Amino acid sequence: MNTWGLFGKLVKQKLTEEQVATLFVNTTFESVEAGWPLVAEAINECPEFVRSPQVDPEDYGRFLLAVVAANLLSIPKHFEAGVDRRLVQRICAKFARALDLTNDDFTRRVSTYRSYMKQVNHPSKKIDRGFTRLVMYKYNLIPFQDPYFASISTPDPNVQKQLNELLVNFLWDWEGFVGTYKVKAQPQLEV
Repeated sequence: MNTWGLFGKLVKQKLTEEQVATLFVNTTFESVEAGWPLVAEAINECPEFVRSPQVDPEDYGRFLLAVVAANLLSIPKHFEAGVDRRLVQRICAKFARALDLTNDDFTRRVSTYRSYMKQVNHPSKKIDRGFTRLVMYKYNLIPFQDPYFASISTPDPNVQKQLNELLVNFLWDWEGFVGTYKVKAQPQLEV
């Protein structure tokens, strides 16, 4: 009897924290650059808006920060203490280098987005809901809604649902990732 197939399924592929950070940063850039024009088009054509917000399909900077912030909020739920912090540090350092920012500047921007996301999502702790609300507020979509929802400055549930169905595609399946890969701890990142 060949039992290698059984053992092969039990052994997870190992990745270093650095490899995970590189994979996350590269795929995030690719998905945001390719996906944001589609998201912008869907927002501009959303029938629930009173008038089109005219979101610029080239203006994906705020969206990139929202994607990063939402995904980083999920990391502590799926990685052990220490690994989660180092992974977030490595990811922020890689984004900072790619965007020609200081590490502190990029980390501060993402932290601001994470805090704002928690604020606009309170009392819910659902990351996908918070991510959707963050995008709605950062792109100033509230005034384009039905006058009732615009007057109370809150997302229309129908708009939020439609947008959420698009945006969940930008959230990593960290649970599936850690089910497939074992992340090898590395020494603290020197910044």
